[in-house]
Amino acid sequence: MKKHIAVVPGDGIGKEVTSVGKAVLEKIASKYGHTFTYEEALIGHVAIEATGDPLPHDSLEIMRNSDAVLFGAVGHPKYDNDPTAKVRPEQGLLKMRKELGLYANLRPIKLFDELLDASSIKPEILRGADILFFRELTGDVYFGKRERIDGGNTAYDTMIYSKYEVERIARKAFDSARTRSKRLMSVDKANVLESSRLWRETILEVAKDYPDVELEHQFVDAAAMLLIKDPRRFDVVVTGNLFGDILTDEASQIAGSMGMLASASIGDGTGVYEPIHGSAHDITGKGLANPMASVLSAALLLDISFGLKEESNDVINAVDAVLKAGYRTRDIANQNTPPEMILGTDDIGMKILERL
Repeated sequence: MKKHIAVVPGDGIGKEVTSVGKAVLEKIASKYGHTFTYEEALIGHVAIEATGDPLPHDSLEIMRNSDAVLFGAVGHPKYDNDPTAKVRPEQGLLKMRKELGLYANLRPIKLFDELLDASSIKPEILRGADILFFRELTGDVYFGKRERIDGGNTAYDTMIYSKYEVERIARKAFDSARTRSKRLMSVDKANVLESSRLWRETILEVAKDYPDVELEHQFVDAAAMLLIKDPRRFDVVVTGNLFGDILTDEASQIAGSMGMLASASIGDGTGVYEPIHGSAHDITGKGLANPMASVLSAALLLDISFGLKEESNDVINAVDAVLKAGYRTRDIANQNTPPEMILGTDDIGMKILERL
């Protein structure tokens, strides 16, 4: 198989973890006789510094002309401390999603048994948890009208959804539920929000085409509580952009660390694969970042965009083997982890490559 992959490291630890993800893809290509070619592109703060634009036209064209995108992270502290900045790294991320038509964000929350003790939640509650989130990506408050009024003393962001946006991600979630346990939970706030009432009405309409899938509705506040109380109750979850952003970060504690969670942003064209953690500038350049979420994102890329299920499982099994051998990065180590088994970004990457 011949495929072209855009590598978009972005900001902070994005470059460090993406280099490991790329190395894994190169190893898989060599092992299975595939030909993968690569092209790098700028996004985020590094793109602003180089061009003044958080997503330059050239970067977008590289992504459009690729079969898949391996992405890192965007963000920089200078913008966090300056809410008045008109050009921000995150604008590049939102534009990428919009321009590539990435309306569905898939976030698998799967706990490796070796990391039961890495979470602050009791192991007996966690064991066996396996959740797949479908987060809608192109609507909600991130794309609705926003404004400062009253001399800058009042601000608003509009939570907005169109029926077609809800329907298309609902169908992807229902289709996925059919391949798992035939259970789907839809999360909204229909008791308060009009946009959530449209969401629920549309989900119920789509459900008529999937009589074999058991549908459950939860308000987002109740879902947040249940996610910690009884994570095994969840299987496939579909929700909006804002709620999905918050719930999947909460769910990272089920897996023990954000450094273990991969994601896929897909639509009808080129898919983007990225770890859910941010740019983490506090550890940038120190070799401390956990690259396993980027590696697992590469596994998703192989599976979803290229249809290489065996190769994808090989990557996941290699990560599992490294964890079973006792190796950890700092974020998933505990007081019982021997210091010599706590490895940095490149070293844990080498262990995964050795297993492959």
